[in-house]
Amino acid sequence: MTVLAVSGLCKSFGGVQAVQDVGFSVAAGELLALIGPNGAGKSTCFNMLNGQLRPDGGSITLLGRSLIGMAPRDIWRLGVGRTFQITATFNSMTVRENIQMALLSHHNRLISFWRPATEMYRDEAMALLERVGMADQSERPCGILAYGDLKRVELAVALANQPGLLLMDEPTAGMAPNERIALMGLTARLARQDNIAVLFTEHDMDVVFAQADRIIVLNRGRLIAEGSPEEVRANPEVQAVYLGSGATYAAVEGH
Repeated sequence: MTVLAVSGLCKSFGGVQAVQDVGFSVAAGELLALIGPNGAGKSTCFNMLNGQLRPDGGSITLLGRSLIGMAPRDIWRLGVGRTFQITATFNSMTVRENIQMALLSHHNRLISFWRPATEMYRDEAMALLERVGMADQSERPCGILAYGDLKRVELAVALANQPGLLLMDEPTAGMAPNERIALMGLTARLARQDNIAVLFTEHDMDVVFAQADRIIVLNRGRLIAEGSPEEVRANPEVQAVYLGSGATYAAVEGH
């Protein structure tokens, strides 16, 4: 089932066309990687999908519903989760409290004088932390966590609204190589268990080729390749503008 469908997406800044006639789709349970050199238009594309930028042209639909013109908070409420290059957690709050805040927003609840926020959705928060391997650190403040653990907390926050689509912008940025593989492996397992469509950008090609079901490649705002990891790795244009000879990734397995 197609969750996200993008067609003819365009965006210009002054005389510069950042995204030009880009189209793709993401199915439920699928991990689609969006890659390309710096300046390719990846972040601009992501920001249009999330409602932070309005496209100049084209369509974006979530399960057949247009997202054009919707605010990010409204898109989130439709079931679109997002993680960012820089983690966005409340450092003074505990790990559990961060998840509870996300759940409060998802359930559209106000904090009650008679029932403080720390008492609401505790079990649901702990269940989410169990899924991302952070239940044993639930009472620690986020401000003292290792960076890789913060990324897992951010993933739990993104899952709090039970998303049908998860947008991940450079999810492993700043992480050690073994942590990158572990985080995206966890994401892949959760996405397939819950039938979540995942679109992610990533510079680490080991992560991309190990975890993505399909890959799309942008260069100077245009879509230049789409296909399986093997097809994209062998594409001469992709090798020329981004991967080099491709020999570095010839031994990468996972598909």
